Amino acid sequence: MIVARSMAEGWLSNGYLVGDEPGGVAVFVDSGAPLQPLLEVVERERLTPTHVLRTHAHGDHVVHEDELCARFRIDVVSGDLVSGGLRVRALALPGHSDDGVAFVVNGELCFSGDVLFRDAVGGGPADVVRRSVMEGLMTLDPALRVLPGHTEETTIGREWEHNPFVRYWRGVAPPLGEAVRVAGEEAELVVWSPDYDGKGKALVRFAGGREAIVGGSRVERA
Repeated sequence: MIVARSMAEGWLSNGYLVGDEPGGVAVFVDSGAPLQPLLEVVERERLTPTHVLRTHAHGDHVVHEDELCARFRIDVVSGDLVSGGLRVRALALPGHSDDGVAFVVNGELCFSGDVLFRDAVGGGPADVVRRSVMEGLMTLDPALRVLPGHTEETTIGREWEHNPFVRYWRGVAPPLGEAVRVAGEEAELVVWSPDYDGKGKALVRFAGGREAIVGGSRVERA
């Protein structure tokens, strides 16, 4: 396969191009990054784009979608797809967004959108995100390459071993148990991890037991 990535400087969001072979077909995955690097690969490899795969509809992932659809007269899809030598399986993974989808292409690549990152996961209700990560992505082949919606790629196996959220949900890492405030509300910090934007990501537990995954900038630590 031919795989190319472009990343937006501000959002740090990725756009991808996947082709089956030189002179064959290709699909775009999300469109929140500068298109020119991907279009250069289309031309160089003589590829014919057939679809845009959308992991979710947040603005930093769809900003150039209309441009791609108009330029190549192609459609946006969020489900299973077969195009040329590309076989795409869509996994519904809500949590960060209600419409979150990951795409597994030819059993070799997983485009995880904003569900799973290197060392972090997407924000949202913790119980929903946990199910999508642990009962969805973590059941896949450990060797599978994961190309997330932001910054650098990883593998399923690496995140199983090193991702702080996954380790906590596996029961191999204890909760931090630190008293914090989130948007002025008292909470317990359960998990803290690096995040793609350098501000950290946290799993917090509020009074009554509700848990959420939030950006580190929202957490006031002592």
